[in-house]
Amino acid sequence: MVIITKMGVILRARHNLTQEDLAKKVGVRRETIVFLEKGKYNPSLQLAHDVAKALKSTIEELFIFGKK
Repeated sequence: MVIITKMGVILRARHNLTQEDLAKKVGVRRETIVFLEKGKYNPSLQLAHDVAKALKSTIEELFIFGKK
């Protein structure tokens, strides 16, 4: 299981990005970002990388990897 940390939400806000804005930057639907932030979607490594890059962060800072 992979969940996005609260830091992801904070960084998105710091960059003045809505969920829709971030979704467009990484090429997914807004719902995907919603599910990521709620911990209901396991992103691919590519998506995790793209989200981290869009937020000028790292995968390690944004995501918690663990068992369900």
